Amino acid sequence: MLRTGMLAHLQKYYTSLVNPRRLITKEVKIGEVPVGGNNPIRIQTMTTTDTLDIEGTVAQVIRLAEAGSEYVRITAPSQKEAEALAEIKKRVRAAGYRVPLVADIHFTPKAAEIAARIVEKVRVNPGNYADKKRFENRTYTDAEYEAELQRIYERFAPLVRICKEYGTALRIGVNHGSLSDRILNRYGDTPEGMVESAMEFVRICEAEGFDQIVISMKASNPAVMVTAYRHLVARLKAHGRLYPIHLGVTEAGGGSDGRIKSALGIEALLLDGIGDTVRVSLTEPPENELPTCRALVSFAETYRDISLDLPEPTWESGGLSYERFARRAVENIGANFPAVVIADHSREVGGISLYYGENAPDFIYVGTHVPSPMPPERRLILEAKTWEKVGRPIDTPFFPSLADWKNASIKHPSLNWVRLKPEDLLKEELDFLEEPHTVWVLETDVPIPSRALRWMRLYAAQKGFFPPMVARLILPPPLQSPEPLPAHAIAVEMACHTSLLLLDGLIDGLWLYIPGRPPAVGVRLAFDLLQGARMRLVRTDYIACPSCGRTLFNLEEVTARIQARTSHLKGLKIAIMGCIVNGPGEMADADYGYVGAGPGIVHLYRGKEIVQKGVKENDALEALIALIKADGKWVDPPEIPSSA
Repeated sequence: MLRTGMLAHLQKYYTSLVNPRRLITKEVKIGEVPVGGNNPIRIQTMTTTDTLDIEGTVAQVIRLAEAGSEYVRITAPSQKEAEALAEIKKRVRAAGYRVPLVADIHFTPKAAEIAARIVEKVRVNPGNYADKKRFENRTYTDAEYEAELQRIYERFAPLVRICKEYGTALRIGVNHGSLSDRILNRYGDTPEGMVESAMEFVRICEAEGFDQIVISMKASNPAVMVTAYRHLVARLKAHGRLYPIHLGVTEAGGGSDGRIKSALGIEALLLDGIGDTVRVSLTEPPENELPTCRALVSFAETYRDISLDLPEPTWESGGLSYERFARRAVENIGANFPAVVIADHSREVGGISLYYGENAPDFIYVGTHVPSPMPPERRLILEAKTWEKVGRPIDTPFFPSLADWKNASIKHPSLNWVRLKPEDLLKEELDFLEEPHTVWVLETDVPIPSRALRWMRLYAAQKGFFPPMVARLILPPPLQSPEPLPAHAIAVEMACHTSLLLLDGLIDGLWLYIPGRPPAVGVRLAFDLLQGARMRLVRTDYIACPSCGRTLFNLEEVTARIQARTSHLKGLKIAIMGCIVNGPGEMADADYGYVGAGPGIVHLYRGKEIVQKGVKENDALEALIALIKADGKWVDPPEIPSSA
């Protein structure tokens, strides 16, 4: 929720919705690899070794540099680790590698001050650098709030002065789940609060005459993350200084889910010109993050500067608050209903297989290719003329053009699908959008369809029309290839193409077609995208931090074990955090948390409340399941049919 008058004094975050250009920020020196300004968008990752294992950390830094990481971040949770950075840097440089090193600091200002004399950049989290989380509800008077700010100044300014003296860059890295009690009590758990948390530290830097700053606004929910970065850019524009911006979705998890969450959040910003460096946080070996980083940057460089020959639309919220755009529903499509999924079987040759596994689509488009016999349990979408001849009462017609729909002699009494293109909105009066029994299928053949489809939704809203709309997308080149492609690559590509639509609630359904792949692949990917955008939770949602030197257990193995036992709990959000730094705050909106508290020891959380301390790691999974059962949120997994 925006505070009263917020939009009145904030400049919009974007340069243009139809003709965007990269936001030019201040150049910041980070060793020999500057960021911001006209420099390329940089990619980076983080080591997972124990920082005190100097030999292992050096080897991993070198491996990551060879894999293309332009910065490598290393955790320094205490003074011992910070001091170890000197030997790590010495050995990395002696091996001939100039990759800038970044120290990751959370609770220990002294460690940051040591690291700032050694490495090229230090990252601090304002929510826990000078504050200890107590999750207290209290009201600050203006005088008390100013006293808190003065206390923070005294804690943070010494680090700023060291950075200024040694030429060390500084990242002010805000995380949604670790805002200070002071910020939470005045601003709430909001994107506005995240930005204010950063700006408190920015103002201290500027008061000390220091401007070598990079800023990030990370969250595990991509929609929150995108909104927070937009607020940040708007505030920085109003402030008059645009510092470089580091993009990332925190605790994204692993596999396709982790890549989709990261791609949705990061690419939605890159395509609007925001972002100078990116990190994809995966619960996997750190080198696995870099191919997705490269894919996101490459996609942005390919598509960002493509212009549309369309009038600039207005956006009532300016993109600074999340909303579902459809204000009414047609059957179960639109308004507050979960987004629907449409399977596309229209191009299949031979028999149609309607088996989809765990998640079946809401509708199946067969075009003129009518299955025989008609499946009694499936609701089909048929080309309008075919529907007139063979459609059953449960089936619905698809009209390939606005003219076909207008001229039709017969329509379905409750649900019709009509293809709508950008030019239709410019040629017509838009009263037809009020038709109560029609869902509009947005489609275009421009190189970046999501930008044109976003324009269609915003242009209709600008004219006062908010009907249900579904996006129909055919995966374009370069992934239309006869060669087998990794599922991760397809997932990332389609997440990039849908990012501008999903994270702002612009559409009410996905209709995907992936050339050369069975329709079930498109269905599964549509559900994955909607899950990643939190528009439809069809399975358990895992918030898992990437492993680092602070991690107190094997994060990949533990995550896999928890997923194996809980993946059938649809809609439940479970956070798996390697250390106390990433919990409870970083878990943000998780229902349950599994947090490393010491070697072989786990704390269990319900939301942000710790409910079981000091659980032995060998017993922790069963204790988590018992907690879920005690809360009445457990269901037994479905039985797997025997193959006999």
